[in-house]
Amino acid sequence: MLSARNITLAYGKRVLFDEVNINFVKGNCYGVIGANGAGKSTFLKILSGEIEPNKGSVEITPGERMAILKQNQFEFDEQTVLNTVLMGHKKMWEVMQEREKIYSLADFSEEDGIRAGELEAEFGEMGGYTADSDAATMISNLGISEDFHYSLMKDIPSNLKVRVLLAQALFGNPDILLLDEPTNGLDLETISWLENFLADYENIVLVVSHDRHFLDAVCTHVADVDKQKIKIYTGNYTFWYESSQLMARQLSDRNKKTEDKRAALLEFIARFSANASKSKQATSRKKALEKLTIEEIQPSNRKYPGIIFQPQREVGNQILNVENLKKSVDGRKLFDKVSFSVNKGDKIAFVSKDPLAVSNFFDIINSETEADGGKVEWGTTITKAYLPVENNKFFTTTLNLLEWLRQYVPANVTDADEPFLRGFLGKMLFSGDDIMKKTSVLSGGEKVRCMISRMMLQNPNLIILDQPTNHLDLESIQSFNDGCITFPGIVLLSSHDHTFMQTVANRVIELTPNGIIDRLMTFDEYLEDERVKFLRQEMY
Repeated sequence: MLSARNITLAYGKRVLFDEVNINFVKGNCYGVIGANGAGKSTFLKILSGEIEPNKGSVEITPGERMAILKQNQFEFDEQTVLNTVLMGHKKMWEVMQEREKIYSLADFSEEDGIRAGELEAEFGEMGGYTADSDAATMISNLGISEDFHYSLMKDIPSNLKVRVLLAQALFGNPDILLLDEPTNGLDLETISWLENFLADYENIVLVVSHDRHFLDAVCTHVADVDKQKIKIYTGNYTFWYESSQLMARQLSDRNKKTEDKRAALLEFIARFSANASKSKQATSRKKALEKLTIEEIQPSNRKYPGIIFQPQREVGNQILNVENLKKSVDGRKLFDKVSFSVNKGDKIAFVSKDPLAVSNFFDIINSETEADGGKVEWGTTITKAYLPVENNKFFTTTLNLLEWLRQYVPANVTDADEPFLRGFLGKMLFSGDDIMKKTSVLSGGEKVRCMISRMMLQNPNLIILDQPTNHLDLESIQSFNDGCITFPGIVLLSSHDHTFMQTVANRVIELTPNGIIDRLMTFDEYLEDERVKFLRQEMY
């Protein structure tokens, strides 16, 4: 068991945690959620001992081993990839080092022999004799080829370093596993492997992630960091979100009878229990939900942005035609032979194995950069709004938020007074004196929220979103997702957020160096389609 007792932490007048008492139990995976700045990562650092709280203590069952996903990619630069992973099991690594030191002695004494025997026994008990092969298998499962296994960490690409550090944390079956944003830098196949790994994991896992699909796949419980406290709820993220929203609606419905509310809540729990039996963590999650009582469901205290795109006019028959578009960067072909038309009702997920391909494509169709060849033709009825993956060029001035947003008022709007602009900023939770904040001091999440305010101001009938969930908290991601689902116009989208892609898109286009794959289907259907898998092998 892992316990936090009376944990209190403050930085000056800002209190992150106040008398937090919480237990984490073997067999459960806890998704640690909370608004940006609530202290999710800090709490993991307190549990790991990296940060000392002002008050309170962390208790671990004696003899249990904790592993943490390290964030410093340069910490192991002089170690090989394989050794970096082995070092994740600190005690085993120390035994290995002492063992090798003794065997390297020229003058091997009787005492050395006795100690070597003790070390051999200890080494065997910890699984040391299969450690190298176990570590190599894990590295390979995380998408690192054998060519890199004996390379120094400083010599491998940065995106692979993240995977090595993840393998280091997972190695050796730790009793307690702390993972802060473990899916960063992973492709879909590797994320799926990690989901399956954690779904079968029988020890304690705490994970911080903004990936709702990942949280739903692995978590049996949610640890909600809110208002200086942490409360544990049964179920995965979607269960927590939908149950808290349902409870909030129940509380506000004064006319509904108590027994009707209770029946609705029981039906809700039963429905999710049935769904849990089909999930990757079927047994543990279903048992947890079946033990759940109505009293455990609480309304959320969170504030959700109001992300609503309201087109001024409907799109016409001519929306977007792309013909033979191609683009290369530094001699690397990103895509070629890209031809397609956008139709009414389309919400298209764009994907590519090359992370630069989609961003370059979006920049081309928005006239931000030029293609190497081909043609882009927009319909005359289209009013588009673009959320690029990089937004720094929009925040080079020291304007306050009100002045900043005023720059983007459409020419046909004549009454853009302060209350009008406050309304768009308020939807993104900028209230009161927030609008006087200078754009030069905004966080990454605040900049994205400003960009969304700017998009809503355009009243677009077509929106283009390049990694829209970057820097956003789960509340903003959920609202953005819902806004795109209900949006009556056209959506062109690329995102690492699996749930966003699956719930919004009804068509998928993959950009490759040898043309496109274009399918009218959901994102999940695309990933599972055998014909698509064959085409992907042919086109890369």
